[in-house]
Amino acid sequence: MAFSNPPVNNGGVSPSFRSLDPAKYTSLGDFINTVNKEDNRDLLIKTYGNQGITGFLQMTGAVKASGTNDEVQYWEESRLHSKVTVTIASAASSATSVTGSIASGGHVLRDNDVVLVNGSVRCIADNVLPSGSYSTATGSVTLIPLAGTFGEAISAGAQDLPIIGNLHAQGSDQPGQFIESNVVRRTNPYMILKETFKVSGSQATNIGWINVGNGDYRWYVKGEMDTRQRFLDKREMMMLLGERGTVSVGGKSVGGSEGYFAAIEDRGIVVSGTDGDFNALGDIDAIITELDKQGAAPEYAIYANTATMLQLDDMVAQGLASAGTGVTTGAAAFGAFSNDPAAAVRLGFSSFRRGGYTFHSKSWKLLNDPTLLGSSDFKGAMIPLTTVVDPKTGNRAAALEMNYKAANGYSREMEHWMTGSILGVTNTNEDSLQFNYRSECNLITRAANQHVLIK
Repeated sequence: MAFSNPPVNNGGVSPSFRSLDPAKYTSLGDFINTVNKEDNRDLLIKTYGNQGITGFLQMTGAVKASGTNDEVQYWEESRLHSKVTVTIASAASSATSVTGSIASGGHVLRDNDVVLVNGSVRCIADNVLPSGSYSTATGSVTLIPLAGTFGEAISAGAQDLPIIGNLHAQGSDQPGQFIESNVVRRTNPYMILKETFKVSGSQATNIGWINVGNGDYRWYVKGEMDTRQRFLDKREMMMLLGERGTVSVGGKSVGGSEGYFAAIEDRGIVVSGTDGDFNALGDIDAIITELDKQGAAPEYAIYANTATMLQLDDMVAQGLASAGTGVTTGAAAFGAFSNDPAAAVRLGFSSFRRGGYTFHSKSWKLLNDPTLLGSSDFKGAMIPLTTVVDPKTGNRAAALEMNYKAANGYSREMEHWMTGSILGVTNTNEDSLQFNYRSECNLITRAANQHVLIK
């Protein structure tokens, strides 16, 4: 009979005799070092801190609302008073009148209206002749100084003239035209965001070295959590940075939606270049002057990158150190935090007061992240902490509103579902599990003229 002897299993290391001299002993690792258990630390280090950037919209008072159309329609009040653009035909100083042409669009000037020429000369309008309807026409006008002569040089060219009132003769009739109030209709379409994460059945049962949370060592759990946070971050960034427009991608029409920054760039206050630096009190004063022109709210949140925050801190410190600057912290209002200064501090805000406005400033993680907007042109934003009044309904609403499609109990705010045949899901035959995310949303920026974008 022939026998085949089994191989000797020595772990790949030949045995040897040990010397009686301890200095010549061979360590166990020289023979079976792969048996040693690694000195593993299972804690996952947050090398870059909490990397999620969501929360800006909620912190600034943005509310949530549902929608039932492909776009949201909303209304904004127009200016109560209007200027009229008149191009003066020829220069004058001692003349008793000048003639001019009225620019097209919004013909609001009537006979007997009183306007300011050169910012101070009171003139009454005569022979106002529109070439079409009053609402859209161009026209002509004669301007007569109430003092008899202009008294100063009036240059030829276009001027925006405020209408400060009117004057009528005794026994004269009522005006033959009147000005109808107007509102501005605005719309913003919804945008659709989607994301996916997938794990195979084999990977779902692998146990790793890292504790991904609550004692769970399955690495795919970390991947799914990161995908969800990444999706939420991108959704918020699209509500901040989105733009309207329709393009063809893969043969399908893809529509964008107006984001927060685009709304301010279109009809708000944009401070850019060196004007966006806060090196002295005059820099914040220039912004306050613009806010006053827009009838702004008395309380603002400033979200900015770290460099701008440091400039603000230095500016306030210098102001407090100088006599008579009017910069204070103790007199600041905290209405946005239920009049609780401690709540503002707890949420990471520092506050100061200037020119009747209270500013709560906070570092904005999104603008500091080098993988996101850390190297962009955007330095920060100033958001009014108030509600606005809808001129059509009289209802009060938050300045920022996040809208999601929803109807009859079905909401597309944050849809999450799974497809596969593992981990208790049995709706496909694939040996995997796919996590799906979808949201149909937009952001409404009401009274964008009161918001400030710092670039």
